Amino acid sequence: MTAVDASQVSFSAERAAVDAALATFAQTYLCSIVGPVAEAVSYSMLGEGKRLRAILLLTAYRAAGGTGDASPLAAAVEVVHAYSLVHDDLPCMDDDDMRRGRPTVHRAFGVASATAAGLAMVPLAARAATDAARALGLDDEHTGEIVRELMRASGAGGMIGGQLLDLEGEGAPLTLLELERVHRMKTGALINASVRIGGLAALANEGILTAFARYGSAVGLAFQIADDVLDVTSTTDELGKTAGRDAELNKSTYPALLGLAGARDRADKLCDDACVALREAGISSPQLEALARFVVDRRS
Repeated sequence: MTAVDASQVSFSAERAAVDAALATFAQTYLCSIVGPVAEAVSYSMLGEGKRLRAILLLTAYRAAGGTGDASPLAAAVEVVHAYSLVHDDLPCMDDDDMRRGRPTVHRAFGVASATAAGLAMVPLAARAATDAARALGLDDEHTGEIVRELMRASGAGGMIGGQLLDLEGEGAPLTLLELERVHRMKTGALINASVRIGGLAALANEGILTAFARYGSAVGLAFQIADDVLDVTSTTDELGKTAGRDAELNKSTYPALLGLAGARDRADKLCDDACVALREAGISSPQLEALARFVVDRRS
């Protein structure tokens, strides 16, 4: 277990900054979209959420020495995450009715508008990330690397590829290695990218970026294991989404493979690995360590 007490570290300021940046994103970038698609985009990205990926980016940025306002960049990452939830919930995917304590986007606006909204959010996020990186004073090379990192995480080698593997795995007994491959892509890729983008925006050296990649990889997988545990142990009201969906969809999960205790132990070990990666690189960040602990200990 880590020495950091996550309950004693507050991220209310970061969350408020991200929420404000998301509102600005809506005002700035949705003017080119009209009707229910624009409403669906706003609904999906401005709804309640943990803002974990955005907060990870901001915290990594500061830990790497960044001093500017990176909240617009963090908002771009959060928009990509919101897009993934919109499409993940569609009838042709996980077919879910509730997300973040309210109807999913396709239930509120229809399948066509939800599908189009998700498709629109990725290029809008790439444009916003480009503008945000330049506003931080980054040159074309570093700006391009940040956008590439974001697009790699959301594409065939990341979220989209992981979602495909997840769908193909429904009803099939996956090994632990196969399950981890799915979730390092579907869930872990964007979490990992969020931390690395924070480092890239702060012009961190390769040693720090490598440590951030180790940290992000461990935290990303721990997040999914915790999600699997919560799907079994929490209620729909607590989660803000339908509990028990993994069993309904006949998915392989960490509790099914390792048992609840084994899954929790694996998540704890990954949390420790994440913090060790930081310490071995000489990165002192109680905030990043607290976020790793939060990922494992959260209740929703």
